[in-house]
Amino acid sequence: MDFTQKKCVSCETGGDPLPDNEVQKNLTSIPNWELDGKIIHREFEFQDFKEAMVFVNKVGDLAESEGHHPDITIHWNRVRLDLWTHSMNGLSENDFIVASKIDKI
Repeated sequence: MDFTQKKCVSCETGGDPLPDNEVQKNLTSIPNWELDGKIIHREFEFQDFKEAMVFVNKVGDLAESEGHHPDITIHWNRVRLDLWTHSMNGLSENDFIVASKIDKI
């Protein structure tokens, strides 16, 4: 499935997280991301801190436009992004949409 063609939908009111079989199927669309319990995450490496921050700012712009925000951890030239839908306490389609769009950055 090409999640880059989709737009996140509001999920502030909660709902049910995706079932495990759907999570596993969706993971095939974002091969560089890993499942860790109820989150998906990926680490990116850059030449230096400045380059990492340029990337983080692009991710921030994307997150704002989608209304769905990753948790971001920065360690000098490395950036780790964690995605999960807090209101559902698990994964939603929004997480895979944002992950796919981040991969295009």
